[in-house]
Amino acid sequence: MTIPGTIIVHHLENSRSQRILWMLEELGLPYEIKRYERNKQTMLAPPELKKVHPLGKSPVIEDDGRVIVETGAICEYLVEKADGRLGPSGHRESVLRYRQFLHYAEGSMMPPLLLLLILGRIPFFGKKAIKRVQPMADAHLDYVESELASRPWFAGDEMTAADIMMSFPLEAARGRAGLNESRPATIAWLNKIHARPAYQTALEKGGPYAYA
Repeated sequence: MTIPGTIIVHHLENSRSQRILWMLEELGLPYEIKRYERNKQTMLAPPELKKVHPLGKSPVIEDDGRVIVETGAICEYLVEKADGRLGPSGHRESVLRYRQFLHYAEGSMMPPLLLLLILGRIPFFGKKAIKRVQPMADAHLDYVESELASRPWFAGDEMTAADIMMSFPLEAARGRAGLNESRPATIAWLNKIHARPAYQTALEKGGPYAYA
């Protein structure tokens, strides 16, 4: 039985929902994990998730009778619930960068990475198409490198929810889009977040995660 005030996280293995577990650990908010495994043939989420939300996607959280989807929206909800912790500082430039990267992660960076993932599973024609998509991913990786070379975190001098949002695309890029030591600031940032105790605890609780 779920204790009142506990956030329920519907967590799919090897998915964006790992970010929510990390964020909850950073904030110290009470939560309970309901785990789901992917279909071994299709790698899609199981139909049970559609009982939680019609889209059948993860992450989904339940809190105080609300069902909330979309990683960015969940992050904003949790920042508000935690009285602004992991939100931006009061500095205007930091606020603008925070908003930008909170949405950039899924809105701009993930689409070419997802294309590379899909094309990598298509024999012959997929390999030809990858040659067209890879430059798009490289442009994003170069942009991120230039940003992280100028400051320690995406929004400024302190870690925020924008960093949590950016973790998944950059972890995916390291394994599937050519992110390596040729972009040292980005690799250093990944190593830094992976070393955080809250990140490590979230990994232990979340189960298998191929991107860390």
